[in-house]
Parts: sequence; structure tokens; C-alpha cells
Amino acid sequence: MPGVTDLKAQMAFYGAYHSNATNVTIHRICVPFIQWSAQVLLTLLATNPSWFPAFHYQLGPYIQFEFNWAAVQAIIYVLYFTVLHPTGALFYLPQQALSVGTAIAFAHRAPNALVIASVVQTCTWIAQFIGHGKFEGRAPALLDNIVGALVLAPFFVHLENLFDLGWNPKLHKEVQNAIGVEVTRFRRAEGDKKRAEATRKQ
Repeated sequence: MPGVTDLKAQMAFYGAYHSNATNVTIHRICVPFIQWSAQVLLTLLATNPSWFPAFHYQLGPYIQFEFNWAAVQAIIYVLYFTVLHPTGALFYLPQQALSVGTAIAFAHRAPNALVIASVVQTCTWIAQFIGHGKFEGRAPALLDNIVGALVLAPFFVHLENLFDLGWNPKLHKEVQNAIGVEVTRFRRAEGDKKRAEATRKQ
């Protein structure tokens, strides 16, 4: 996977697996729910070590912050996104705070939180695989680099939403061009592979 701190390279890598408009829409809907339900599951299932600070802050009945593995995940993501693009990460920070805050509160308040989060996680992943199989015609990025794909997905969706609002058109054009190059390279490689297979069968 190219340059882990190079935003355009990372966006080109991930975007090359998401060039179909329907598949992109599915990801925009599903990725935030995948992250949120994962944060619920981390709150419920992951055991906090004794050296975690005892931090707890309640912001109304539906938003709650505490230092647990869900918070660690959120912090790591924001730090990595800050390395990729500080301004983009700053815009993403409220979204991540809302996600982890509501996830932690939901995990503690909802009687069936484990079941609901598991169903959300399962259904959104199924939807994503359908998007790739039926509309994109290409396996998900996670099959080539699972860590990179899982970490980058929320920021990719976030930046695509910002681009649609007219944010940073220069960066948007550069990313679109880089994605186009990657998609062309992939299609050329697939074409070469099919021609080679056809030649072997002759």
C-alpha cells in the first residue's frame, strides 16, 4: 500500500475500489454505521486495562465520554487523519466525537445494545460487499490491505462529502485524477490477465 502518510496516494488507493456511484453511496451510508457499531461493541466487549485513566463525562442522556477502547480507536483515527490532512481532520473531529460519544452512551443505556450493534455491523458489511460485487465489479480494498482500508474508510467518506460541498476543489481534482490513473491501471491489468487466459486456452 503506497505512502501511509500521503493523502493523495491513500485516497487514490481507496478510491480505485470505489469508482462506481452506487457503490460510493452505499459506502457513504454504511461506513459511519460500521464505525459506530464497532465502537458500541468495543465498549461492551473489550476489557479496559487497569492503567486506563478513570475518565467519565456525561453530556446529556445520549452522549457519554469515557476512556475505553472505543475512545482509543477514535483518538488513533483522528491522529492519523491529522497526519494525512490537518484541516480535513479538524472538520472530522466533531463527527468522530459524536460517533464515539453516542456509541458509548448507547452501549451503557440500551438493553439490547449488543444485539443491535451486531445486527448493524453485519447488515452494513453485507451491503458493502453487495456494492462491490454487483455495482463496482471489484473486490473490496480490505481484501488487499485490511488495516489500511478499515482505517481510511471513514476519512475517505468524510472528504468525499466535503468535496461535494465545494471544499478544496484543487485537492478534489488532484484526488480524482489520481483515482482515475489507478482505475485505468487496474482495468488494463485485468484486460491483460483475461487476454493471457484466453491465449492459454487456445
